[in-house]
Amino acid sequence: MRNTNVKIDGENLHTSSEILRALAHPLRMQILEFIDEHKSINVNKIYNTLKLEQSITSQHLRILRKADIVTTSREGKFIHYSVNYGKIAHVVNSINNFLEKEEEE
Repeated sequence: MRNTNVKIDGENLHTSSEILRALAHPLRMQILEFIDEHKSINVNKIYNTLKLEQSITSQHLRILRKADIVTTSREGKFIHYSVNYGKIAHVVNSINNFLEKEEEE
């Protein structure tokens, strides 16, 4: 076993793990890809186009919102979802920094 002195930023690692956990479900990835394709889309179009139950879609969107992977905006009675690219980029950078430190040792 190798003795390493890697310093882990606990907060970034926790945030990254929460996001990866949220992305670990195939249906959430499908929803996220659909939102990405449309830049901003309301929840009705998500579940109607993907042929999902409204309650299931809402549960998965809640998990994505809680992980801050998607953002919402309201237009009248409709809630529109968009991908939070900044958050995803931050997580990717945190993971890459961790992996680079591991490779250096």
